[in-house]
Amino acid sequence: MAKQILIKPIITEKATILADKRNTYAFVVNRDANKIEIRKAVEKMFNVAVESVNTAVIPGKPKSRSTKTAIVKGHKSAYKKAFVTLPPGETIDIFGPSEEV
Repeated sequence: MAKQILIKPIITEKATILADKRNTYAFVVNRDANKIEIRKAVEKMFNVAVESVNTAVIPGKPKSRSTKTAIVKGHKSAYKKAFVTLPPGETIDIFGPSEEV
């Protein structure tokens, strides 16, 4: 169940700074998941206590690129992002092993 809710961690420069300074980790999550389900999935998958969960729905955006023969138009899909804050002293090792669910 936790794997269906948490799709992947967001590993960017901004997300790394959040993790270091505020103990907040970012994940791409299922669009239908609510904060309670996200909290339970993180607690079960990484064996940590969760202090708070904030979510944001990122809208899809139109994209285009030019090639030698044509202009290709498309769009990026919308997705949901969750920011999970842990209490002081708890950490998530995103690159290391986690409890398989």
